[in-house]
Amino acid sequence: MSTPETSVITRYFAADARRDIDAIVALFSDDAVVVDEGQTYHGREAIRGWREGAASVYQYTTQVDDTKHFDAASYLVTGRLTGNFPGGTAALQWRFTVQNDLISRLEID
Repeated sequence: MSTPETSVITRYFAADARRDIDAIVALFSDDAVVVDEGQTYHGREAIRGWREGAASVYQYTTQVDDTKHFDAASYLVTGRLTGNFPGGTAALQWRFTVQNDLISRLEID
């Protein structure tokens, strides 16, 4: 059985696969932070802008390879994107901080 913390991460990747921006934004706390491609987005509205802008430029699929749990709130997910972006594939790490079944921080590198 999954914990609420891993459940929100699973829901994040499922919503991303569907390109469901509303569902993705709903998984973040009001004051959440996302760091992606050197940019930092604060709060749900900025996160929505990230998903509607930079995160939606290319079509891609995500393969999750592993999830590691570091402490009560920190998770590292490793995987690979395959799509129509320059290079066609990218190995990525998603660092999630989860509190109260919501994502409070996500760093993608």
